[in-house]
Amino acid sequence: MRLLFLTDTHCRGTSPRGRLDDFPATVQAKLAEVVALAEERQVDAVVHGGDLFDRPDVSPAVVRELAAVLRPLRAPLYAVAGNHDVYGHNPATLPRTMLGLLEGLGLLRLLEPARPVFFDDGGIRVQLTGQPFHFDLDRRPAAADYLPPGKEADFAIHVVHGMLLPTPPRVAGLAHTVIEELASTPADLTLTGHYHLGFGVRRLGSRLVANPGALVRIQATAADRARRPAVLLIEVGGGGPRLELVPLTTAQPGEAVLAEVLSEEEAYRERLLDEFGRGLTAAADLQQLEFDEILQTVGAAAGYPPPVRREALRRVAEAQEQLAGEAR
Repeated sequence: MRLLFLTDTHCRGTSPRGRLDDFPATVQAKLAEVVALAEERQVDAVVHGGDLFDRPDVSPAVVRELAAVLRPLRAPLYAVAGNHDVYGHNPATLPRTMLGLLEGLGLLRLLEPARPVFFDDGGIRVQLTGQPFHFDLDRRPAAADYLPPGKEADFAIHVVHGMLLPTPPRVAGLAHTVIEELASTPADLTLTGHYHLGFGVRRLGSRLVANPGALVRIQATAADRARRPAVLLIEVGGGGPRLELVPLTTAQPGEAVLAEVLSEEEAYRERLLDEFGRGLTAAADLQQLEFDEILQTVGAAAGYPPPVRREALRRVAEAQEQLAGEAR
């Protein structure tokens, strides 16, 4: 049984600041390589770890180009929704997003914790579940999101679009979960995205945890310049799981596609300010990113309980949808 895992493709119609190339064309080339690799390795399924799109309301042209690249893919495509895929960090808005449209058209299936997908080749049974991004992910106990409800197969895989890290981050105030908090998981393999640098494959007792890193490099940090985007090939069989990080041949060297080098802290602050500013000043370019982090942080500091903060985020999501509709 073989699966191919990739994450954080951030499909969009323009190039982010700091990219020196034609970013949309680069993403299409990488996805075409993924499709070819899936065919070459004869995988049973392709799994996406979230943030397929860079915003929930990308233009139809972006979706059309993506669909054309994915059309030759013969293996079924599964995905979890990332924070960029939905409005206001709210997975309930999925039906009104482009990711939801792809599911409605049957081009992919969205994973949920309580709706496991099973693969059975007659020799081994594999269970696949997923947890989309939401308001409280990485803010509440890890068991609520990173642990699937149960295991009903020989091998269980759980996919989460969350900030799972080997150690606490240097950036103060960043919501996160540490790998050690997953010690009691029934999943044999936990796959994550969201953290773009990735951490490869880690062992947690008899369990495995993996994040191959984002398929794209958006910010010009030294770490992003140094890494080469890759996908993860997962093979489950009688001899135990075998995980292989496969670098993409279409990925150019970091210095060829990324501008000046920023520290991780500078890049994080720049992303906060840039995206928050664009959200305030340009309804036509409105996208839900770190504004929600700011709202959560300010609300918590002011002492507002979680239900109040969630209601505020819900209203923000509604306003974003309305503004995006008016801009179109």
